[in-house]
Amino acid sequence: MITGCKIYSFTGTTLSSELKTITIQNVVMGTAGGPANLTLTFTEKLKEYYQRNTSLKLKPNDADLLLESTIVGYELTPVSATSSDKAALNRLTIRVEVRFVNAKNEEENFEKEFSFYQDFPQEQTLSQVEGSLVPKIIDQLVLNIFTDTAAQW
Repeated sequence: MITGCKIYSFTGTTLSSELKTITIQNVVMGTAGGPANLTLTFTEKLKEYYQRNTSLKLKPNDADLLLESTIVGYELTPVSATSSDKAALNRLTIRVEVRFVNAKNEEENFEKEFSFYQDFPQEQTLSQVEGSLVPKIIDQLVLNIFTDTAAQW
């Protein structure tokens, strides 16, 4: 089944068969905050997800596809106040600017911000929950980035 130049696959990707390689640049930290290994973890999860869910080969440069990402926000905000004007929940949000370049089809190029968050009870500190929340947020961001670049639903 071919629709235009897109090819359907059971992994959910709609990548053209002429696309063979991808360069995933190391994620850059463009804001303060977050665990020391945040950019490394994010980069590795992106690479792993593309390798597992596409037939694209990773290439250090000059690939058919290019993915550049910068973490532009690592924010803790109060959510839903209690009757005593204290936050009942806190929200950890990670925002990432992504630049995607398709060397074979410039119409698919974009620069876009992705964000995702997880809430946690105000009785807990960020340092208590960061280790469990950050991986969940990164997993969802990776999925959202993948969907916009490889699945394009």
